[in-house]
Amino acid sequence: MKQLMDFLRLVIRSRLDHELGKTETLEKPQMELHFDPEEFLGKTIKDLDIKNRDLLLLALAIAPHMDPGLLGKTIQSYYPEGADFPEFGGCKSKHHRGIIPTGETLLYLLAGTDPVTRKKHLPVFQESILFRKNHLYLGETLPEEPFYAGTICLEQEFADKLLLEVVRPPKPSTGFPAELIETALEWEDLVLSDKTLSQIKALENWLTYNEELMESWRLRKKVKPGYRVMFFGPPGTGKTLTAGLLGKYTGKEVYRIDLSLMVSKYIGETEKNLSRLFEKASGKNWILFFDEADALFGKRTNVRDAHDKYANQEVAYLLQRIESHPGLVILASNFKSNLDTAFTRRFQSIIDFEAPGSRERLLLWEKNLPESMALKNTLDIKDLAKKYPLTGANIVNIVQQVGLRTLAAGDDSIREDVLLQCIRNEIQKEGKIH
Repeated sequence: MKQLMDFLRLVIRSRLDHELGKTETLEKPQMELHFDPEEFLGKTIKDLDIKNRDLLLLALAIAPHMDPGLLGKTIQSYYPEGADFPEFGGCKSKHHRGIIPTGETLLYLLAGTDPVTRKKHLPVFQESILFRKNHLYLGETLPEEPFYAGTICLEQEFADKLLLEVVRPPKPSTGFPAELIETALEWEDLVLSDKTLSQIKALENWLTYNEELMESWRLRKKVKPGYRVMFFGPPGTGKTLTAGLLGKYTGKEVYRIDLSLMVSKYIGETEKNLSRLFEKASGKNWILFFDEADALFGKRTNVRDAHDKYANQEVAYLLQRIESHPGLVILASNFKSNLDTAFTRRFQSIIDFEAPGSRERLLLWEKNLPESMALKNTLDIKDLAKKYPLTGANIVNIVQQVGLRTLAAGDDSIREDVLLQCIRNEIQKEGKIH
C-alpha cells in the first residue's frame, strides 16, 4: 500500500509542477513498483493487468482509507496560503476530514486543464477494468453536475479484501434489503420427495460446474448468463432451507430479499430499489433468494389506470434484471397460480415443494423427535404421520412445544395427551380444523 501511496504522491506533484510552469513537459514518475503476488492487492494487480491510468485510479480510491491527508497536504505544499482549486475536484464528507477524490480528480491528473486531452481520457470511466468489474464506482451526482463529479468509491467487498483481508457481510438496509441465510443443518435433514430432490441436485450441479462447462464446451456466447429457478409450495416445506443448503455446499453466500422493503407506492421507486439491489450483487457470486415473490410479482393486472400499467412495468423490469444477472436467482412463492406463464417461461427450472406425504411426514417425525426420549407405549408415530397433514416446520414447532412441556412436568417419556394437544394447537394456529 505504501508504494501505491508514494506513486500517487509523485503523480500529483508531476501534474502540479507542469500546470504551474515549473516543468516544460509533464514528467512521468520514475518509480519501480513491486507488489507481493501473495497479497490480495498484488494478486489483483497481476490478474487484472492493472497499470498506468488504472493503477492511478486504484491509488486514488485507496488513498482516503490508507492516507487520509495525502491529497490535502500535497496540494497545500504548493498553495500554502490556500487557493480555490476547482480543477482538482475532490470533496469533503460529513465524517471524513480529508479530501475524497472524485472523477474530476482523476481527469485532472491524467489530462490537466487541456480540453482536448480531457476529452480523450473521459472514456476511462467506462473502459477501466476496475469499473467494468464493479470493484470501483462513481458516487451519485445531481442532474446538473458532470457525472464524473461523483466520488471514486471502493465497492465494499473489494475494499474489505484490500484493507481487512476478510469480507464483512452487508447490512440489511433500504439500499440492500436482504439478509444472509445460514444453516447448521445438512442435506440429510431436508425431507423432500425424490422428484424434488433430483431437481435440487441439478441446481447444485449448475453452481458447481457451470464455469467449467462454459469454458470447456464453449457455450459462453450461446447461453444466457445465470440460472433462474422458481420454488413453489406452501410455507414450511423447505424452500428457504434448500436455498441455504445450496449455498452451504457450494461455498456461496445466500441472501434472502425482503420484498416489503423493495416495493414503493411511488412510481419509479421500486425499479430504483431493484436496480440498487442487483448492482450491489453484481460480481459477488451470491445466490439471491426472493421469498414470497408473488407479493410483488403476482398475476399481472389488466390495465385500468396508471398504477396498474406501472405495476406491469415493475414486473417487466424485474424480468430484465433477472435475465441479465450472472448468478443463481431463486423466486419462492406459496401459490403457483399467482404467477402467470409469461413470467414462469423465463426460468430454466420450476420446482414444486409439495406438502409432505405420509412417508415424508414419518421421516420428519423420526428426524426431529430425540432418540434419548422414549414414547409412551400407546403412541405410534406411523399413525400420526398418516393422520395429520403437517409440514416440516409444523413438526419442528410441535416437537419444541412437546419438549418444553415434558421437561417442565419432569416426565421421562413423551405422553400421548401432551403430543396430541400440541398437534391440535399447531393445527389451530394454522387456521385449520381437525
